[in-house]
Amino acid sequence: MKRGHPKSAVKAEPAKVGIPQIAELAGVSIGTVDRALHARKGVSERTRRRVLQIAQRVSYTPNLAARMLRVGRANVKIGVCIPRETHFFYDQLRDGILDEGRRFESLGAEVLYRPIEKLGAGECERVKEMLQSGVNALIITPGDPHCIRPLIDEAEAGGTRVVCAASDAPESSRSSVVCVDPDLGGRLAAEMMGWAVAPGAKVAVVTGMLRTEDHRKKTEGFCKVFPRYCHGGSVVEVVEGHEDNDETFQRCLDVLERFPDIAGLYVNIVTCLPVCHALRARALAGRVRLIATDLFEEMVPFFEKRTIHASIYQRPYVQGQTAVRLIVEHALHGRPIPPAYYLNPAIVMRSNLYLFRETRHLKPVSRENPAATEQATAAETVPALDEQVVA
Repeated sequence: MKRGHPKSAVKAEPAKVGIPQIAELAGVSIGTVDRALHARKGVSERTRRRVLQIAQRVSYTPNLAARMLRVGRANVKIGVCIPRETHFFYDQLRDGILDEGRRFESLGAEVLYRPIEKLGAGECERVKEMLQSGVNALIITPGDPHCIRPLIDEAEAGGTRVVCAASDAPESSRSSVVCVDPDLGGRLAAEMMGWAVAPGAKVAVVTGMLRTEDHRKKTEGFCKVFPRYCHGGSVVEVVEGHEDNDETFQRCLDVLERFPDIAGLYVNIVTCLPVCHALRARALAGRVRLIATDLFEEMVPFFEKRTIHASIYQRPYVQGQTAVRLIVEHALHGRPIPPAYYLNPAIVMRSNLYLFRETRHLKPVSRENPAATEQATAAETVPALDEQVVA
C-alpha cells in the first residue's frame, strides 16, 4: 500500500508578494509604492528608501508576464504633441518618434501624431484632446510650462506617462525629459565664444521665448559663464525673437546698430537664418562670431562663407527615438523611466559639416575615412552608454 507524504513534508508554494502587500507593510498607499519603485516624483526620499528596503526584504519582483498581458497589442498608445514650426528641427524630432514607433508596432505600440502649429500655441487644447482619446503616454514639447503643468499633473495622476522632448516642464510631475541639458548647452557655447573673441568683447544672445525652459536655461548658462572664458567680456543684450523670422531679423538689426563693436552672437534656437541675414545687411558677416544651434541644409552656405562659426547639435532625431523607447520599454518590460535623459551634444564646424544626418546627402562621406563613416552612421541610432541618465 502506498504511503502518502506527511503534510509537513510538502513544501507550500510561497505567497506572491506584490505592490499591495508592500504598501501595507510600509503603511503607505499603492500609488506611493508605485512611484517609489519607478523613481517618479511625489515621494519623499525617506519614504522611497523605506519602500525600496521593504521590497528588497520580501524579494519583490515585477510580474512581467502579467504586465505584458495587461498591455496587449495596440494598448501602448503614445500621443505626440510637438510644433510644426521651425521644421528644420521638429521634422527631425518627429521622424525619430515615428520611426521608433514603427519598430515597436509588432509589440503593440501605436503613435498618435497631433502637432501644433507653433511652440506653446494651442498645446493645452491639443493635450486635452489626446487625453480624451485614450492615450496612455504622451510626448510633448512644452512651450509654456506654467500653462501646461496642470494637464501634465492630471495625466500622470491618471496613469498616463508624460515625457517631455527638447524642452521641459520641471515643476510638473512629468515622468522624464529627453534633451541636451540646456544649461550645459549654454555653457558650452560660452566657452566656444570665449575662444573665438578677444578679451573685453561684447556679445549678445538671440533666443526664442524666455518662458520656455530650454531657451531660458541656455540663455542663463551662457550669460553666467561667458565672463569666465572671456576676460572683461560682457553680454550686452538678450534678444527674444519668439521664433519668428521677421521679428528676429528686425531685433538683430537693432542690436547691431546700437552696438557696432559687438564681437559675437549666440543663437540658442534653430532660427538662425534671420540672424545671418542681419549680419550680411550690416556688412558684419564673418567679422562677428556666430555660434548657432543644430543643423539644416539651408545653413550650409553660411558655414562655407564663415558667417556661422560653429553650431551646437542637439540630435533631434535621437531625442525622438529615445522618448519612444523609454515609454515602450517601461510599458512592456516594467523598466523605470529616468527623471531626465540628457544626450551628449555635438559640435558642428566646417570640417565635420557633412557627417550629420541633415547634410550627409549633400556630400558623400569619404570611403577613405572609415571613422567618419562610422560616426555618420552612429548619428541615426539611439545611444546606450554615452548619455547622462539622471535617475
